[in-house]
Amino acid sequence: MQVETPIYIIREDLLRRNLGVIADVASRADVEIILAFKAFALWKTFPIFREYIHSTTASSLNEALLAYEEFGSPAHTYSPAYKESEIADIARCSSHLTFNSLSQYKSMASLACKANERLSFGIRVNPEYSEVGTMLYNPCAPGTRFGVTCDCLPDELPSDIEGFHCHCHCESGADVFQRTLAHIEEKFSKWFSQLKWINFGGGHLMTRKDYDVELLIEILQGFHSRYPHLKVILEPGSAFAWQTGPLVSSVVDIVSDHGIKTAILDVSFTCHMPDCLEMPYHPEVRGAEIVDLHLADEPFCYRLGGNSCLSGDFMGSWRFDHELKIGEKVIFEDMIHYTTVKTTMFNGITHPSIGMLKKDGEMVILRRFSYENYKNRMN
Repeated sequence: MQVETPIYIIREDLLRRNLGVIADVASRADVEIILAFKAFALWKTFPIFREYIHSTTASSLNEALLAYEEFGSPAHTYSPAYKESEIADIARCSSHLTFNSLSQYKSMASLACKANERLSFGIRVNPEYSEVGTMLYNPCAPGTRFGVTCDCLPDELPSDIEGFHCHCHCESGADVFQRTLAHIEEKFSKWFSQLKWINFGGGHLMTRKDYDVELLIEILQGFHSRYPHLKVILEPGSAFAWQTGPLVSSVVDIVSDHGIKTAILDVSFTCHMPDCLEMPYHPEVRGAEIVDLHLADEPFCYRLGGNSCLSGDFMGSWRFDHELKIGEKVIFEDMIHYTTVKTTMFNGITHPSIGMLKKDGEMVILRRFSYENYKNRMN
């Protein structure tokens, strides 16, 4: 397929595959699974999503507006801190509003209720347990700013608090959820009789090939049997767009220094694949294998470099099965979730377009970016 690079390409067939898995889990486990915008927010795909799910989760005023205006339903909203100037608009766009602290609840609940009397309020709780190894993504790390620990909750919750929100995972398996749930129940089950719902957050990577879907359903069914009055909500982000499409780039130049060959691309790690540097992790490159840096002087081994002026905008090294040529395409796999939502226009470099490969093979360009998009961000 001939495409102008750089471009993110989301495949409709793979997206529908994931949505089918998620809808099946929701039905069999009798839970609600909703889309977290922080991982995926390509609103032109929402008509497809609405065939499988009914709600989304927002963490800001803009995400709440997107849920209400483009997804067509009010959001399940959580933010670490609501501002008085925004709370009324957020409330009008939300069905559920979760507070990060009791102080935020006390200062914002009445204002939110004035804007939307039908809101269901929740509190985020911290079970002080998470198996997320990368501290940047561990919401329960010591000193976390997220949630209320059990020792800080009153025995009797405010009468309008109807739910708990727990988020402890990052691309985790069902076995991790099983162990985490034991800590959640140990610390917070004494309040469950006062609640109507519990949200187990995101990070449940149920569309990954090795994920134990049957175990997840068994865990959720067991929870229902213990607490039949509680509605259960999951809000994964990555699971929806997991392995649904690549970022396609082209080789612009090849340079060499101290025996290290760098293929400079028309994409940037810092701008277009920020998680690669934040995590860090090495993405999969089609037709190449990751090798140790000391092998970089072997034939067909290249560091891949971005086209921004940031010195650290590179990763490597990859071994290809041939010599790279200027103009050749380099394809980064699985670059839709937590990538399209985190890009920047740093350095003003060309921003990747966003395309969808339809089921019938037609390529539809959902968005192209221009100088005006860069210029308007500077206003």
